[in-house]
Amino acid sequence: MLEKFMDNYKLLIAIPVIITIISAGLIAFNGLEEGIDLKGGSLAVLKMNEPMASSALENQLKNALNIDEVKVMSNEGKDVTLEMGVEINSSAFATALAGKGEVVNYNAVGPVLSEEAMIQIYWAMAFAFLFMAITVFIIFREFVPSIAVILAALSDIIIAIAGMSLFNIPLSIASVGAILMLIGYSVDTDILLTTRVLRRREGKVVDRAREAMKTGMTMSITAIASMVVLYIVTIILIPEASTLSNIAAVLIFGLVADILTTWFMNLGIIRWYMEWKR
Repeated sequence: MLEKFMDNYKLLIAIPVIITIISAGLIAFNGLEEGIDLKGGSLAVLKMNEPMASSALENQLKNALNIDEVKVMSNEGKDVTLEMGVEINSSAFATALAGKGEVVNYNAVGPVLSEEAMIQIYWAMAFAFLFMAITVFIIFREFVPSIAVILAALSDIIIAIAGMSLFNIPLSIASVGAILMLIGYSVDTDILLTTRVLRRREGKVVDRAREAMKTGMTMSITAIASMVVLYIVTIILIPEASTLSNIAAVLIFGLVADILTTWFMNLGIIRWYMEWKR
């Protein structure tokens, strides 16, 4: 069955490519929300005297501070976490609460710091891809398999970012770290497949691919399961730890995408490449 599956390599390549194109379109159409640490603004943790509805608190602060962007991130009884799209003076913010609560923690990020953070992110992504590409070319010394590994990693990132856009997960320093982790994980599974199929000579190609798939799928399913557990635990038990749940969600998107890009697109390209070499 796997041999027939591999013989239809055009379909194997087409499915992840189509999903990647749709994901890129979703990102372009829906956009991507940026976190406070990237776009600038204020993040506050409050201790309310009495539980207060999120909408009522948002309206009170909007009117008192004369701003439009106030969003309650979590509201657990008297413990409230919210963010504002502009930098607010901490004393003015405390006054805007009108004695209904106190500020436990307050952080403001100005536009200069947020712009610097975005520049660092661009450089981090560029260097990660550059050194990943150099490493892959050194390992295989063949153009097509190396490009297949790089394309798979790129598709993983695009699909993961599309998931962030669809579920309104903000782009932040933490989520960028998760995306960088995906680059390493994607390359790991792709190198596993490429090394097993191209470098080894014992057995048939389909047998070598099957062995690689067993190992790779075990790795992927284990990683996805652990991220699902992390996401559920943070959502239910520690909802204020939104950073952890966002990282877990991004990794889930990317790891599921990696199954498609590795065992469909990369496997299809390798199969086509071996046919072409013959």
